Amino acid sequence: MSTSITLTAGVRQNLLSLQNTSDLMSETQNRLATGKKVNTALDNPISFFTSQSLSNRASDLNSLLDSISNATQTLQAANNGLTSLTKLVQSAQAIAQQAQQSTSTSAKVTGTVAGLTGAYVNTFSANTDTITVNDGTTTATYTAVAGAGDTVTNILAAINNTANIKIQASLTSDGKIQLLNLAGGNVVIAGTSSVGELASLGLVAGTTTGTVNTTRSSLATQFDGIRTQIDQLAADSGFNGVNLLNGDSLKVVFNEKGTSTQSITGVTYNSTGLAIAASKNTFQTDVDVTTALSNLTTALDSLRSQAVSFGSSLSVVQTRQDFTKSMVNTLQVGADNLVLADSNLEGANMLALQTRQSLSTTALSLAAQSSQSVLRLFQ
Repeated sequence: MSTSITLTAGVRQNLLSLQNTSDLMSETQNRLATGKKVNTALDNPISFFTSQSLSNRASDLNSLLDSISNATQTLQAANNGLTSLTKLVQSAQAIAQQAQQSTSTSAKVTGTVAGLTGAYVNTFSANTDTITVNDGTTTATYTAVAGAGDTVTNILAAINNTANIKIQASLTSDGKIQLLNLAGGNVVIAGTSSVGELASLGLVAGTTTGTVNTTRSSLATQFDGIRTQIDQLAADSGFNGVNLLNGDSLKVVFNEKGTSTQSITGVTYNSTGLAIAASKNTFQTDVDVTTALSNLTTALDSLRSQAVSFGSSLSVVQTRQDFTKSMVNTLQVGADNLVLADSNLEGANMLALQTRQSLSTTALSLAAQSSQSVLRLFQ
């Protein structure tokens, strides 16, 4: 049969104080070990769950930083591409300007009669009369229309619509018929019409000799080489599978709910997208060179405009990236302030508790001695 042990009030009071001190020391040691004053919801429900909510949001935003960083690199890759494309287009422009400085040696015939218009009417002697124009290989033939007036428009169309012919027929600004061999060859005028009818158009039967300008041909080859490099560079301007210069688009998400985003529309800036056509007729005529230069000027304008657009988008993304980093830091600091322990304070507490424990142990020993004095009565 067990019996209870009776302690004096002094011993019991000192024992309780020692136990309380031990509990406080255990709690303080836990705070020093974990670095937190709130480790579970039992310690402080409000602080624990608020800190957890802030930490979760900080974690969500932190995970978005990777995608924002990728977006930044994608835009920078596109910007690098635009910079290099601009240099290539400028190189092509310099080549075309060199071609322009080299005199064209293509055959060109300009009529002597000014003031002609598309509606100008000439009546041929017979509806079997013809005018032929030959580029050395292909012949264009205009046959008179029976019982009708023959207009300059009809004659020009008959020449220009002949398949594979290298001669371009047009009216000059002062209304003269002009026949130009686009490939550096000859212009041969003939036909069965009378000399007078040709004369009414300002033309004379015969051959005008032209030659291929080898300097222009060489420059045209260089031009097409640059054009190929433009295609290759545009295709290589992507990052992580997204190429804003090859028609891809990019959507950047800035917050954890996906309600704050930026959509960046890509462009196709190869030679076709920039409207830079291959050299035509190996740049043998000034018209083809001028057209190429015009296309290159337009392409440069497009590249510079797009660079401004991408630069603006990059600025926004970088600003949001910096903002997100700052927000993650703010949320984490706020969460930590709710649960982290002050190591200096807890260290001081531990020192005080150790002193209190030592004093409590001494007091308990003194209280026990008063009970031991009864034993002396039996000695």
